[in-house]
Amino acid sequence: MAESALSTRAAHISARRIWHLTWPQGLMMICQFLVGFTDVWVAGHIDRDVQAALGLVIQCQLVLAIVGVAMANGSIAAISQSVGARLPLRAKRYGGMVLKYGLVFAALVTGAAFFLRGWVLQLLQVPETIFSLTEYLWLLFLAAVPSNYLLLLTSAMFRARSMVFIPLGAAAVACLVNVLLATGLGLGLWGFPHLGVEGMAVSTFCSVTAAGLFNIYKAIRLGIIDRQAFGPWSWEKKALVYLFKVAAPAGGSQIFWQLGYLVLFGVTASLPHDPVNALAGMNAGMRVESILFLPAIAFSMTASMLVGQLLGAGDKKEAARVAWRIIVTGCLAMSLGALCLWPFAEGIAAFIAPDPQARLHALSYLRYNLLGTPFSVISMILSGILTGAGATVYSLAVFSSAVWLVRLPLAYLFGHIIWQDATGVFFAMFVSQAVQASLILFVFRRCDWARFAMTARRAKKNAARHDNGDR
Repeated sequence: MAESALSTRAAHISARRIWHLTWPQGLMMICQFLVGFTDVWVAGHIDRDVQAALGLVIQCQLVLAIVGVAMANGSIAAISQSVGARLPLRAKRYGGMVLKYGLVFAALVTGAAFFLRGWVLQLLQVPETIFSLTEYLWLLFLAAVPSNYLLLLTSAMFRARSMVFIPLGAAAVACLVNVLLATGLGLGLWGFPHLGVEGMAVSTFCSVTAAGLFNIYKAIRLGIIDRQAFGPWSWEKKALVYLFKVAAPAGGSQIFWQLGYLVLFGVTASLPHDPVNALAGMNAGMRVESILFLPAIAFSMTASMLVGQLLGAGDKKEAARVAWRIIVTGCLAMSLGALCLWPFAEGIAAFIAPDPQARLHALSYLRYNLLGTPFSVISMILSGILTGAGATVYSLAVFSSAVWLVRLPLAYLFGHIIWQDATGVFFAMFVSQAVQASLILFVFRRCDWARFAMTARRAKKNAARHDNGDR
């Protein structure tokens, strides 16, 4: 079977193999970036208010995807460790179980978001001038939530098995469909009708759905999803224990992180001076900043799958060595990229934020976050390493502390009291990035994060009970 052929044994992982797994995921992240970049660019050419409202809605969509991201992280740990331990049936069943329960949660999350939309937007202190528009965009983009869950969970199945080219194909499908329809329907180009914000919503739904269906087709064709993938309840209730141990802290980390960003948007939206332009500039700056982090995310994904597979095979020493190699390589490469991008920050801000005032805020955001690139990259890669090991509880402690105890209090202090503008918010983000990187690096060096993994020895000992005899 495909899983057994891809099993990682306790052996030396070369730099060539790391690169072979990383570059397709880097391209995948570029495709995902182009989707978000296109939406922000089209929104900016429709109206400044649309760009500001879209930033809030996109952040809310990320919050709605928390359960999906948590379950995807849990499945990466469980599946990669099962592949490393050479237990293909267990790997398959974890994938099927996560897909089944993930889609149920997607339906529940979509329904809750529909009924609570007004209360949430009031809580975020959305400016009155864009409140109705933000609520309207919220409703339009809700249709894509179930498809987004499908895409997240199926992509995780492939990546945990080192099958990185299939998620790349799905991301390419999403990118092509979104770029074509967002510019066509949003701006009336390429012979399409001019639908404005409605066209952007249609493009998002079509692109994510097409990508999710692409993954499902590949999974069925390769035998990753079949009748065996959905095990009996007697197996699931045991397997759910480990999945919960990984997914629950991962979900908590996502909740604290994404809600922290929503509060940060609220702090920005209620600034004493020029809040709407600050929101628009912040949204634009976040999209440009994400270019830098595409390779870092790719390195983080590679670290998750390799560390998980190596720990599943029982090779803790090689897992640590691979982790350090990815950390050093990723940090040096991304810091060099930030240095090269610095002279062009003003021109990039002008391109993504046509409004002059929004452009100034976007430029300020970019410069602070370019300075914080080494800290952000270290945090991202180490988060991926801890995910592969199943040690997501450490990520929860570090990220929630950095956001809620450092970033948000400082954002209010500098943004509302000392500087009274968006610059204070951006400076607070920089400080919190440095604190976050220091904390998670300390955890990696001083804590026994490998003890959370299902090792080959443990798997063989419990095979008859946990996998119904599949070895």
